[in-house]
Amino acid sequence: MRSSRADLSSDVYFSVVIPAYNEAELLPRLLRTLREARQNYTGGADQIELIVADNASTDATAALAEQLGARVVRVEKRMIAAARNGGARVARGDVLCFIDADMQVHPQTFNVIAQTLRRGKAIAGATGVVSERWSPGIVATWAAMLPMVWLTGMDTGVVFCPRADFEAIGGYREDRLFAEDVVFLTALKRRGWRTGRRLVRPRGARAIASARKFDRHGDWHMLFSLPSLVWKQWLAPARAEREARAYWYEGR
Repeated sequence: MRSSRADLSSDVYFSVVIPAYNEAELLPRLLRTLREARQNYTGGADQIELIVADNASTDATAALAEQLGARVVRVEKRMIAAARNGGARVARGDVLCFIDADMQVHPQTFNVIAQTLRRGKAIAGATGVVSERWSPGIVATWAAMLPMVWLTGMDTGVVFCPRADFEAIGGYREDRLFAEDVVFLTALKRRGWRTGRRLVRPRGARAIASARKFDRHGDWHMLFSLPSLVWKQWLAPARAEREARAYWYEGR
């Protein structure tokens, strides 16, 4: 990568890291919602930087990101954990936020996160999501996942944590093709136990999750395929890796 955090200085508070591989179609939509959320932030839009971690895209992802005001860092290792870590390495903010390129953020995202962190009780959190469309299969999948969200306190959407805590746990594990976000939040949760803080799920700023995986594979597929993949991770890791690459990395 050409740039490093040591080269930079600013008063940026939030750094939003967006891992992106061939996201020319949906990335502009996300960046437009982030622009609105930046404008709504009471601390000032200049306190928020947007970083697109271009994960070896072969389309116009990088050019579009720059046109829409994001900084772009090229990350050659094709792995979402590596892309997130690559974006974090050049980030200037005290708080790191991670959001997938196919999502859309709530207009009050940064106000809600800032208010949550000011209370001093959170080591990390996630805004949660709502699906961009619903069907019986998607509702059933959502319902199956909710108990784990309630039990663990882990969620998705805009995932955020102080930079110091991100660095203390070493960022995202780059030896995992999937569930790296679960491992990441688990590590932060453990650190929180030692420092008197916890994972939080603030209300009022849920992101909108893309339904494109359901569009491609069917509205019921996730209900059955993901539990199977978790078991294969333990029983047949080589097969699990092949299936994970096909599902998350070779789909576009």
